[in-house]
Amino acid sequence: MSTTSRRTVLGAALAGAATAAVGLPATTAHAASWQLKWQPSASSDGLGAFETVEDDRADSHPAGQPHIYATGNNWRFNMHTVDRDTSTDRQRQEVTGLRTGSSSYLKWNEGQTWRVTYSMYIPSSLKATTTFTHIMQMKQPGTGTSPIVVQSLRRVNGKQTIELRLAIDDILVGRTDLDPLHDTWTDVDFQIKVGNGSAGSVRWILKSGGATVIDASKTGVDTFLADRVRPKWGIYRSLGDTSGSLQNTYLLLTDLRGYQQV
Repeated sequence: MSTTSRRTVLGAALAGAATAAVGLPATTAHAASWQLKWQPSASSDGLGAFETVEDDRADSHPAGQPHIYATGNNWRFNMHTVDRDTSTDRQRQEVTGLRTGSSSYLKWNEGQTWRVTYSMYIPSSLKATTTFTHIMQMKQPGTGTSPIVVQSLRRVNGKQTIELRLAIDDILVGRTDLDPLHDTWTDVDFQIKVGNGSAGSVRWILKSGGATVIDASKTGVDTFLADRVRPKWGIYRSLGDTSGSLQNTYLLLTDLRGYQQV
């Protein structure tokens, strides 16, 4: 599907959600509307769309730099088998946060509800692994902080899947086959109510070719650690895979949008 077509599909979906909380738990749906807060363009904003950029922060592969960059209307994340993070048992090429200006970015605080939509292209070379391969995370900012939510490519009984999991309490929100999503564009709609203890909720929707692949949600869950929640995108994977799935690869993202419930 072309970028223009993907925008049409997402635009129509979001237009219908402007006055109703499509995708939110039924208990709050009647009162919700979405306000667009972030609408970067890869071609004009480049990496300035993000709060921070973590491109080979251990300087492990200078010849491969930059690993993260804008190309046309897409943001591209390259990963090579030789790349290493500061923790050498893993690899990381990620961006964080939703920047709105040279010195400003959006903060997802406790009690707020946020939504991000975008399209992603997962090539067949970016495979699910027996250990973690995350392509989106929700985290508390800061070095060494644990993830709150992860969208991951995981092998389950030898099968390639994509899943969303609440990492704090290890709760699986949903999982579907990865194979049909390889080498094509997939639309992502992720929603989170930032809440401590049992005050949080999430909803995760994937669409391919205009058809819903999965629509899964959890309410009454923990989606907050401290400070705030900050999204991350890119490739973050363990080198402990035992399936032989680690290859030179990449991930493409486009049409990133951020909304707050008001």
